[in-house]
Amino acid sequence: MRKKVTVVGSGNVGATTAHWIAAKELADVVLLDVIEGVPQGKGLDLAEAMPIAKQDVSIIGTNDYAETANSDVVVITAGIARKPGMSRDDLLNTNFKIMSDVVSKVVALSPQTILIVVSNPLDAMAQTAYKQSGLPRERVIGMAGVLDSARFRTFIAQELRVSVENVTAFVLGGHGDTMVPLSRYSSVAGIPITELIAPERLEAMVQRTRDGGAEIVKYLKTGSAYYAPSAATTEMVEAILKDKKKILPCAAYLEGEYGISGLYIGVPCKLGAGGIEQIVEIKLTAQEQAALQKSADSVKELCSVIGMA
Repeated sequence: MRKKVTVVGSGNVGATTAHWIAAKELADVVLLDVIEGVPQGKGLDLAEAMPIAKQDVSIIGTNDYAETANSDVVVITAGIARKPGMSRDDLLNTNFKIMSDVVSKVVALSPQTILIVVSNPLDAMAQTAYKQSGLPRERVIGMAGVLDSARFRTFIAQELRVSVENVTAFVLGGHGDTMVPLSRYSSVAGIPITELIAPERLEAMVQRTRDGGAEIVKYLKTGSAYYAPSAATTEMVEAILKDKKKILPCAAYLEGEYGISGLYIGVPCKLGAGGIEQIVEIKLTAQEQAALQKSADSVKELCSVIGMA
């Protein structure tokens, strides 16, 4: 029997995630949305692309949660999108209500599922999904670090004119202005980027990574990023469905790791069939630890607003 992935939200991020999953032939896909017709139309369009792509994948669009039953993974992209000038905090209360409603419905029908949260503000929404779902922390994961690291890797590869395949980068912390790109742990073919890029250039790239989402919003004016977020989500889905044991930076619920408890924070995680199978603790300098704690404090402040701290 083929695996089954539900994607909740058929906007740009959700529909493109469904596209990547189908194109990689990872699983049958259910695209769910509250708006009548949109998931059905996009689902049918994708299904009709499969003979051309030569992929045997079932894709359906629906407004009915019953279609999502027994999903192996549920990706939640639902929520209002960030608009120019809107802070992530502005999204908080509306998306909290949406997340609570979605989680209760999908978990009732797929109690063994693994949730991947993509909605913003990411860390607070992952915290909401965890608290509202009743699932173990291993099976509620936030997508942020894979995207932020990909942005950092892009800028490094462009700066040094090298293949993106040669570039490894890690970004920890909350998904937003307080994220912590770790230059010390980032490398090109094993060579630390601190040996290859001048400190002032590196700092500019770190800041551009922090501003990565806002930069795209500024260009698009009426929307936000979706190609890279959906590709990042799909990498996580693939690691889980194929039990790859892949180490990826993800938002995970910490219980003492890195000196932080009771919050979702971006850290290196081993992803496999069980979801988060290990949280990898790396040694941080005092400065890096302080930056991570600052990021955690920012996440806690958001969670407190919605009663999820």
